[in-house]
Amino acid sequence: MSVEQYQETFIQQQFADRIGGANYGKDTNIYKFEKIKRAKAAAKAAHPDVELIDMGVGEPDEMADAGIVAKLAEEAAKPENRGYADNGIPEFKAAAAKYLKEVFSVDGIDPVTEVLHTIGSKPALAMLPGVFINPGDVTIMTVPGYPVMGTHTKYMGGEVYNVQLTKENNFLPDLNAIPEDIARRAKLFYLNYPNNPTGAAATKEFFMEVVAWAKKYNVVIAHDAPYAALTFDGVKPLSFLSVPGAKDVGVELHSLSKSYNMTGWRIGFIAGNPLIVKAFGDVKDNSDSGQFIAIQKAAAYGLANPQITEEIAAKYSRRHDLLVGALNELGFRAEKPKGSFFLYVEAPKGIKGGQRFESGEAFSQFLIREKLISTVPWDDAGRFVRFSVTFIANGEADELRVISEIKRRLSDVEFEF
Repeated sequence: MSVEQYQETFIQQQFADRIGGANYGKDTNIYKFEKIKRAKAAAKAAHPDVELIDMGVGEPDEMADAGIVAKLAEEAAKPENRGYADNGIPEFKAAAAKYLKEVFSVDGIDPVTEVLHTIGSKPALAMLPGVFINPGDVTIMTVPGYPVMGTHTKYMGGEVYNVQLTKENNFLPDLNAIPEDIARRAKLFYLNYPNNPTGAAATKEFFMEVVAWAKKYNVVIAHDAPYAALTFDGVKPLSFLSVPGAKDVGVELHSLSKSYNMTGWRIGFIAGNPLIVKAFGDVKDNSDSGQFIAIQKAAAYGLANPQITEEIAAKYSRRHDLLVGALNELGFRAEKPKGSFFLYVEAPKGIKGGQRFESGEAFSQFLIREKLISTVPWDDAGRFVRFSVTFIANGEADELRVISEIKRRLSDVEFEF
């Protein structure tokens, strides 16, 4: 039977309200990434001989470092690594604590009580509401942003309060704009810097304000830091946990996906407040049986070699320079971020004497369908599109070719801003 046929059986009536209940699967709305997927397919079909330049994918374009891969192969061959990992191995926890010290100058992290491995950041964000949220409790999320913790807050019967990130405030949340009643009802506050999708970076001063605000209102801070080590132009990687008092109010999530080209490996860690880490571990122990020990050992090798990330960051910095330069020559007002591989750019209002772009989505669709350049629209904070410098290119000469091709394709029209 097809999905449509099964929708007429008793199964359709059994779905939980949190995913749509009896209407699950009948929503005809086409979501953003599905629209992009369809537009890419249509563009390829219409122009089969033209290269589609994909700058929408938020995923590294290269393999993990050869040393990490070799370590995985070595450890995978050992019979002692074949069993359940449960809440992780001591070697990985020790490597994570040392990594926080060496890369982020975070002192005093106890690898035994203040670190746990995660199967990437996403599952950790999904589990945290299970640690704190009762029906009616509030999680504060930033918009635009990564929604997973908010989604699971709603699954738990909680509420989500969205704080707008604006260009005028450097894409940092205005803590003073959070209503008093929301702040007092909130259990969790999600932050993410360097930020997806804006590329904005936090400052130590901002994190100090966050700590003071969290202590005032007794709110737990969950700082999602998968891009924290990918910084440019002399900017030192910044951890929330490096700020005095941060461990009193929260935890930080790190992932090797972006900083070590290890997206499919699914490995990261949570660190910070020992009571939060302990409670998270209890929820995690009832959610998964841990990541393969050989992957944890390969990841520990990576954490002990942060120069791998520095080389990756240098590549992204070089690509950002090229892309920002090309876009600004075309009239855009692009600003190189201080970290991450995302470039967040305000869309033009239209083409002189031609098409108008009422939204970032309209401009993104134009880029895909007419110019075969894929980006991701973000209209939550204005008419923006997100470019990712993780496009496929084989070396510096090829990077220059790709950027030159983007500039060439966009040069036959005059944009209005």
